Amino acid sequence: MEDKVLRKLFLGFIHIHILHHALDHPIYGVWMLEELKEHGYNISTGTLYPILHSMEADGLLIREEKNVDGKIRKYYTATEKGQKILTEARAKAYELFKEIKE
Repeated sequence: MEDKVLRKLFLGFIHIHILHHALDHPIYGVWMLEELKEHGYNISTGTLYPILHSMEADGLLIREEKNVDGKIRKYYTATEKGQKILTEARAKAYELFKEIKE
């Protein structure tokens, strides 16, 4: 039960993390998996790719396909809407962390 609750909570953090990086530079799945792993999020491609697709469908990310070494790689960049959502999420997270830090 606890794992399910933590997973739901951490999925929100993962969305914020994705937006943060996609605003800074175009990201792709394998790179994002490695980045998340560095921060202690051990998720599978079966979790990450549906998140990226839903964020794209919600208008938070835009996808661009590029040929890299003969393979098509999908790069995601934050949209203006994604930037606005990230700005709001940062403010809410900052307020929350100030309150719960002790």
